[in-house]
Amino acid sequence: LAALLGALGAGGTELTLELPDSAQRCFHQELESGIKFTLDYQVISGGHYDVDCYVEDPNGKTIYQETKKQYDSFSHHTEVKGVYTFCFSNEFSTFSHKIVYFDFQVGDEPPILPDMNNRVTALTQLESACVTIHEMLNAVIDSQTHYRLREAQDRSRAEELNGRVSYWSVGETLILFMVSIGQVMLLKSFFTEKRPSSGGAGT
Repeated sequence: LAALLGALGAGGTELTLELPDSAQRCFHQELESGIKFTLDYQVISGGHYDVDCYVEDPNGKTIYQETKKQYDSFSHHTEVKGVYTFCFSNEFSTFSHKIVYFDFQVGDEPPILPDMNNRVTALTQLESACVTIHEMLNAVIDSQTHYRLREAQDRSRAEELNGRVSYWSVGETLILFMVSIGQVMLLKSFFTEKRPSSGGAGT
């Protein structure tokens, strides 16, 4: 049975979790009907940077399922009230740990101005500037998150490659020493004078 890591707070959350090999982790969130939620996720490190993911509604119906995805985004409007479950699975891997980032957002962003959706008059120049700045800041936050994830993924790959190169260098060094010692012993055997054994025949 999938393990419960924790319940998400209203409005959503961002988390980075470690997913051991042959393991599955699930989150549960109670939602009202007619609410929009969005799930974004990306594998930061481990194996081939892929993970299985699925989402179930309160009736146990699978409304989203993908296998061995590096990253994806899923949006859905709830049809029934209850506890929705989304899980990340690494059960197909027998030795690779994964680190997975996900962002779970519930509902639409509230307006930055009071009664903005119900206004019948145009926005003033100051209000329009505030809305524009707010949208630009949101774009900056999304870009920073994207580049931060890319940087973490690239750093993980670089560290993994550095480890492989280090092990390969150590192996080559050991082989070089063994070959050198073998050559020295072989050359030494060529120039070693073999003394004739004393014969048993007498005069």
